[in-house]
Amino acid sequence: MTTTSSTSGRRSPRVPIVVTIIVLAALVIAFFIFASLYTDYAWFAQLGFQQVLTTRWIAGTLMFLAGFLGMAVPVYASIAIAFRFRPVYAKLNSQLDRYQQVIEPLRRAVMIGIPVVLGIFAGLSTAGRWTMVLEYFNRTPFGKTDPQFGLDIGFYVFELPFWRAIVAYSSAVVLIAGLAALAACYLYGAMRFGGREVRISKAARIQLAITAAVYVALQAVSLWLDQYAALTKSNSLITGAQYTEVNAVIPGREIMAGIAAIVAILFIVTAVIGRWRISIVGTGLLLVAAIVIGGIYPWIVQRLQVKPSERTFESAYIERNIKATRDAYGVAGVQEQNYDATTEASSGALAQDAQTTANIRLIDPKIVSDTFSQLQQYRQYYQFPKELDVDRYDVKGETEDTVIAVRDIDLDGLSAQANTPYNRAFVYTHGYGVTAAYGNQRASDGKPVFLESGIPSNGALGDFQQRVYFGETSPAYSIVGAPKGSKNVELDYPSGSDENDDSGGNATTTYAGDGGPSIGNFFNRLVYAAKFQSEQILLSNAVNQDSQILYDRDPITRVQKVAPYLTLDNDAYPAIVDHRIQWVVDGYTTSDAYPYSQSQSLSDTIAGAESSAYRTDQVNYIRNSVKATVDAYTGKVTLYAWDTKDPVLKTWQKIFPTATKPVSSMSAELLDHVRYPTDLFKVQRSILGTYHVTNANSFYSGDDAWNVPQEPTSGTNDTDTSDASTTTNSGTNALGATTTTTAKGNLQDPYYLTMKVPGQGTAYTLYTTYIPQQSAGANNRNVLTGYLAVDSDAGGAGKGKKGSGYGKLTLLTMPKTDNIPGPGQVQSLFNGDSTVSQELNILKRGNSTVKQGNLLTLPVGGGFLYVQPVYVQSTSSGSYPLLQKVLVAFGDKIAFEDTLDEALNSLFGGDSGASAGDSGASGGSGDSGASSGSDSGSSDSGSSGSDSGASSGSSGSGTVDNAALQKALNDAKQALQDRQDAYAENDLVAAAEADQRLQDAIQAATEAEGGN
Repeated sequence: MTTTSSTSGRRSPRVPIVVTIIVLAALVIAFFIFASLYTDYAWFAQLGFQQVLTTRWIAGTLMFLAGFLGMAVPVYASIAIAFRFRPVYAKLNSQLDRYQQVIEPLRRAVMIGIPVVLGIFAGLSTAGRWTMVLEYFNRTPFGKTDPQFGLDIGFYVFELPFWRAIVAYSSAVVLIAGLAALAACYLYGAMRFGGREVRISKAARIQLAITAAVYVALQAVSLWLDQYAALTKSNSLITGAQYTEVNAVIPGREIMAGIAAIVAILFIVTAVIGRWRISIVGTGLLLVAAIVIGGIYPWIVQRLQVKPSERTFESAYIERNIKATRDAYGVAGVQEQNYDATTEASSGALAQDAQTTANIRLIDPKIVSDTFSQLQQYRQYYQFPKELDVDRYDVKGETEDTVIAVRDIDLDGLSAQANTPYNRAFVYTHGYGVTAAYGNQRASDGKPVFLESGIPSNGALGDFQQRVYFGETSPAYSIVGAPKGSKNVELDYPSGSDENDDSGGNATTTYAGDGGPSIGNFFNRLVYAAKFQSEQILLSNAVNQDSQILYDRDPITRVQKVAPYLTLDNDAYPAIVDHRIQWVVDGYTTSDAYPYSQSQSLSDTIAGAESSAYRTDQVNYIRNSVKATVDAYTGKVTLYAWDTKDPVLKTWQKIFPTATKPVSSMSAELLDHVRYPTDLFKVQRSILGTYHVTNANSFYSGDDAWNVPQEPTSGTNDTDTSDASTTTNSGTNALGATTTTTAKGNLQDPYYLTMKVPGQGTAYTLYTTYIPQQSAGANNRNVLTGYLAVDSDAGGAGKGKKGSGYGKLTLLTMPKTDNIPGPGQVQSLFNGDSTVSQELNILKRGNSTVKQGNLLTLPVGGGFLYVQPVYVQSTSSGSYPLLQKVLVAFGDKIAFEDTLDEALNSLFGGDSGASAGDSGASGGSGDSGASSGSDSGSSDSGSSGSDSGASSGSSGSGTVDNAALQKALNDAKQALQDRQDAYAENDLVAAAEADQRLQDAIQAATEAEGGN
């Protein structure tokens, strides 16, 4: 006894240690969970959207409890009933007896543990469905009915998904509860097997039969609901119920639902009278009916009746699909007009389109990012996005298309010495200013002409708050703010001041906005240190009582968090609005449950890929319901209810009544920068490629289906910046140019341009082109079949009023007998022209590459004008693209000149009838009078290396070098022509002399390009 007591005494201290460790671990986990919840609430509360978070928490919690209790209680009750009414004196075989001996000591834990575990899993799965439940209880009618059942569209969008989810969840609960009861009945002898005989106790029979009746009744309800779901099912021809579904499948579902209801009643009868045979026979008949009515009969109808005359039988249902699809995607009101385009480039043809011609954009936002960076970045810790944005601004009373970019912070650009945790959190906190260039102008040396430049920014955009604390590349978090009178810590911008001061020649600042939760007290510092796992937040003496922490700073991220019901456009663009930089974000409400509307993958459609039916982001209804803004200084998010007729938005406004503001509260200046969103336009153009056809027979035959053309420049540039992957061949053509083949293409982007669409007034417009839909092959016709444009100008009507033409879709259709070249044909025409190829190859000589910019298509001069800027970039370090040439085409005629104005005059018989924006190209700096700021002489301000002779220095040197290069190019062109003429006359001596002059000209061009 003493030994035992001693051993027990030695072991007892271990128990508190284990318990202590477990308690401490639980407390740590609980603290991290609390920190996450607390910081989330602080973030939402700071923005004024705490109702969104609390609604999510409450709804998610209630859904979890409903899912937990809905699963745990029935399963527990099923096990408990089976145990309570077990046969006490049942004879068990030895194997069951052993099972009972093992389980009996754990019975209570098992009876509670299994339901609890299953309930937790069920609760977690249902918690994420809070949006569906809230939509159901706040649903808004669409005011339109489906053509099959005559029910409001809202039934399919809001009610049907809810009821189907309820039935599916209940079926799972009943099935699991039934299996648990079955196991308990077998284990405790209520169900015994003896040879071919099965003995079931009365209590077990009643429980199992009633459980089966409930399960089969749920299947009856499920079958009844399935008939409505047929209207949103994707078939091989259309989305929605076709002839076979309407005449065989839907009636079959109704019949089978009735049979299932009868079988459920038979199980109730079994529970009462104890005869299993009738319910088993009924179940068998249900299975047979499912095979015959649900499978064989529809197959017979489809195969023997519909298939031989499919177009006739499906015509009415195709018409349903066409109408519903055009309504659901917002393209029912597209204005279609025939456009008999000419291909003759006659003199003065552009006189009626002078305003469009003057606004043709030459600056390609996908190419000039490096140019902006070298000329306007100034420091390595700043950056511009890879693709810039296009907007329009009022400059001296004229609306100018501009290419604009925010100078954002880039912590990855810090040197190893400066890249410390302190600097990343407290010093390098924000970007600074914007840079904007005229879209239709170029300097004589090929640089953009800036209307806003320098740091601080100066120019035509006026005074505005230039600090960018909330941008697309802002740090994960920054700690800002300090009491008045404190020393500034944050680097503001490189000022070029005395570098002997404490700031190292840089301007400094202290954040004065209200952009993030406070971390002025120890508790807040502790929870945020836990959130970001950073001791800097907790221990640094730079944190003070006025400190704020800024995080989740990307504009799209901020809008998505406060509006979780929206699908957001991929591109947030900056605009100078009311003296502030505002990020504008487009939000969409979507659904995949609009009856008869064609379903497609949203991400695939936007990316230009083949839509896959297996994607989880299928949609068949979309509206641009919300316009959101994010202040770049304060991070304030404002949601404007843009499409007030959208029933989905109305539903969410009932859920979050204070989240959105009306359009009437939008300033006139903000409306001037609101545009028609690109992603929505991509979805609509994809739909209209097929659904511009409204005749069911023509739709079925597919004889007038269109596609968006592939990006014509994919694989043509020396350094391809598109998404296409290219494979370079080992050979070269006769002129020495590298040939490339496109292994994977991407669709041509839509482009924003200020122009006049035939039949419409001049407006800021987003457009795209179409070519025939066809399978891959050598005989594909890349001719233009359609031209879709949408009025993207929401401004001009004053505060709180949309522009009268905003959102108006216009579709120009070409006569089927016309052969208007499409973008791919025009690009091939450019690349295949001998004169163009020769000049491009001269530009490529030495250490230069050529980049062909976006190929624009404009409906002017009674036909279609194609315009493509050509950039030249040195391969040396620090170089950037410079606009050197412009390609234009009209019909099968092309021109290739130094400026667009010259190219148009050359193309249209010496006088186009209109002037382009670059007709008076300015001097070499490209600043258009805008100051370059106090640090324009910094090392990052734009040394271009050797870029086609365009020096980054004074405008004078740039002009001299450019003239030398131009003379060399002209000499090379003449030498090429002379060599061709000599070979034609079989004069080998003259050919040799011309070849020598060509080599001399190439050498001279190389020297001019290198600045020698």
